[in-house]
Amino acid sequence: MTLRRALAIWAGLAGVALVVLLASLMLGSVPVSLREIGALLLGHDTGLAGDVVWRLRLPRALAAFACGGLLAVAGTLMQTLLRNPLADPYVLGISGGAGVAALASLALMLPFFWVQTSAFAGALAAIAIVMALSHRSFLRPGDQDSSTKLLLTGVMMAAGFGALATLILTLAPDASLRGMLFWLTGDLNGVDRAWLPLIALAATLLIVCPVAHRLNVLLRGEAVAQAVGVAVGPLRARIYLAASLATAIAVTTAGSIGFIGLVVPHILRLRFGNDQRMLLPAAALAGGALLMLADLVARTIIAPTQLPVGVITAMIGVPVFLWLLSQRAIR
Repeated sequence: MTLRRALAIWAGLAGVALVVLLASLMLGSVPVSLREIGALLLGHDTGLAGDVVWRLRLPRALAAFACGGLLAVAGTLMQTLLRNPLADPYVLGISGGAGVAALASLALMLPFFWVQTSAFAGALAAIAIVMALSHRSFLRPGDQDSSTKLLLTGVMMAAGFGALATLILTLAPDASLRGMLFWLTGDLNGVDRAWLPLIALAATLLIVCPVAHRLNVLLRGEAVAQAVGVAVGPLRARIYLAASLATAIAVTTAGSIGFIGLVVPHILRLRFGNDQRMLLPAAALAGGALLMLADLVARTIIAPTQLPVGVITAMIGVPVFLWLLSQRAIR
């Protein structure tokens, strides 16, 4: 793919993301006009509109963009790593580890900061366990079953964490159940800082984009990659750790949000091709725009009641994924 075409794709997706961001700032129970948005950008005080935009909507929209981008990039990396079209950011049990720790904190009615801290610690613990269990085969070049072993390890870990989460839900006090269920389905309500996921998104792209050309070779098979001098073991470790940490930050910030990391990479491949040099930045932009849009719908469709954003992404993701299957775009 030529650089000019890649830049055109990125510019188009960035334009879509900016339009969705603008809509997220304007729409809600307190309408904000385009003129007021312009005044805010110029530094003028607009009273209530300024408070709503700066303190509530902008941090939430930016956090949604960052988390959507992290999940889409992680999904792209996991599908490349495992060479499995059903791989998504949660396939290796990362969400399950974060969920168990977060639910335990919610059941104890700890402050939101500790819920996020616990979720991140749980995600890191899940990453460490999966890596420890599959380390030898995963890093050994030429092991044709290594991706399968890694996938099976993650699936079993996810099943175990799911059982623990059910146990915690069963034993939790009734006063905590609503918040716990919202967290499990994905919820951006209450997110007031976006700097951490934004930094994580930038760092993830800086880690993986320089090796995108090696990922293109890896897609042709490990034997081909080794024949042209690609160090497969270190590349696998780099992809896995980048995808896992990206998922951990996203889950810590917004809970378990499904389908972004599964559907977005397939849509982009169908429309623009499978060149990882183009696909990874495009996934960040498209995933961010999609999650911002889903969050906008979640908080406005039956306002003032807010829905879990994971419900909206599932309602979008299921028919889109079935359509992709009907088009034979998933192989």
